[in-house]
Amino acid sequence: MQLQWKKSEQSQAGLVPAWHPNFRNHEQLPDTKVVRTFFFVNVTAITMVLSFVLLFVFQQLRINNLGRQVADWQANIATNKKSADEAVVLSRKFSEEEKKIRELDAFLKPRLVLSEFLIYVGKTLPSELVMDTIEVRDSGVTIHGLAAGLPDEASGRISAYVNQLQQDKYFASLFESKDVRQEVRNDKATGRMGFDLTLRYKGEPKK
Repeated sequence: MQLQWKKSEQSQAGLVPAWHPNFRNHEQLPDTKVVRTFFFVNVTAITMVLSFVLLFVFQQLRINNLGRQVADWQANIATNKKSADEAVVLSRKFSEEEKKIRELDAFLKPRLVLSEFLIYVGKTLPSELVMDTIEVRDSGVTIHGLAAGLPDEASGRISAYVNQLQQDKYFASLFESKDVRQEVRNDKATGRMGFDLTLRYKGEPKK
């Protein structure tokens, strides 16, 4: 009886599982690789979602900030618009008044000091030419005179005097020196060639 009991105990002892897993039996080992892959996939997905959420929140905050700035600018524009419109109206009125004052000053201010003009013309007039009369108008001055010599010589001397006037700084400061109207005629009383030179004031419209 004693031997049978021991044999029974030994047979039952063989069925007790080992204290460590059998790494040779892959079917009984836990699938740890699947657990790790699933874990990292979840972490990556959660990280991406959080990143998109943070980016969206940041963009919304930025848009809201820009919206507030635009609203502030529009408020400043609306506040200053009335003052700006009034300033523009005053500027236009000032320009119109300034134009009137300049026109009045130009009208009242003598364009030509006649005594000074006569002295200068007498000094610069060639000896072959004689000044007969000077006609002063609102738009300019006309010099009437006579030229000595034959018609061709007299005509050339008149043309040379016109060129002299056009290059003279004094005449250029008063008249449109590039636009001297020249008229030549035969003076029957003297037998010489007469000339009329019309000088138009600077800024006067051409007629």
